Amino acid sequence: MPRYLEDFHEGEIWRSAPVVLSEDEIVAYAKANDPQPIHVDKVAAAAGPFGGLIASGWQIAALSMRLFIEAGGHGDSPIVGIGIDELRWKQVVRPGDTLRTVREIVSVTRSASKPDRGTLKTRVTVLNQRDEPVMTYIALGQVRARTVAAQA
Repeated sequence: MPRYLEDFHEGEIWRSAPVVLSEDEIVAYAKANDPQPIHVDKVAAAAGPFGGLIASGWQIAALSMRLFIEAGGHGDSPIVGIGIDELRWKQVVRPGDTLRTVREIVSVTRSASKPDRGTLKTRVTVLNQRDEPVMTYIALGQVRARTVAAQA
C-alpha cells in the first residue's frame, strides 16, 4: 500500500531483521566497489591497522538501505533520496558480525515551493550483535503528498 507524506509522523521507528555478514560477501562487495587490502586480502588485512579483514563502510551504508526496504518502512511508495548528513562509521564490521538497522523519523516537512511533496528526515543507526552502533547518519528523502490543501 502506498504511503504519502501525511502518513508519516515524527518518532515513527522501523527496525530491520538481523543479517549476518559473511567473509565472502565482504570480499565480493569490496572487489567490486572498494578494493582496499583491508577489505579483500586476509593476509594484508591481518598485518594492517585492524588486525583482520573488515567490511567497507560503503557496504554497510548500502546494506542499511536494503534492510530498511525489507522492513517495509515506506510501504510501496518510493522515497527519493536527496541527501545524507552526519555519516559516521563508529565500529569496524568483521565477517560473522550480525547487523540490524533502526530508523527513526525526526521530521516530516511539506515543501513550500512544491506542496505536492515533502521531505522525511530520518536518523539511521546500524547496530552489531552487541548493540553497538557501527554506523550512523541522517537521511533526507522526498515523498509524495496526498493533498496540497489545508496546511496549518
